[in-house]
Amino acid sequence: MTLSEAGRKGGQAVKRKYGAGFYQKIGKKGGEKGGQVRKRELGPEGYRKLGHKGGAAVVDKYGPEHMSKIGRKGGHKGGEARVAQSRAAERTTRRRR
Repeated sequence: MTLSEAGRKGGQAVKRKYGAGFYQKIGKKGGEKGGQVRKRELGPEGYRKLGHKGGAAVVDKYGPEHMSKIGRKGGHKGGEARVAQSRAAERTTRRRR
């Protein structure tokens, strides 16, 4: 079986399962910006659920200690590095005066 035959076979299976309208629906979505479609479909509540699901996956993978550690960083990349960077910027500003 060639690659195109396999693709055709898969496409026919999808058509049988979901109907021809499925292709029209996904074709229309393809013409829109993906993020806007997703935003409209999910809404704030959907994004909240995704966030909880992702957080649960992180806890399962790395443990609750990891979440505690990254929570202390306060959402800033490299917490301590950010403080050192701002202090260095202050010193540079003072020297220029």
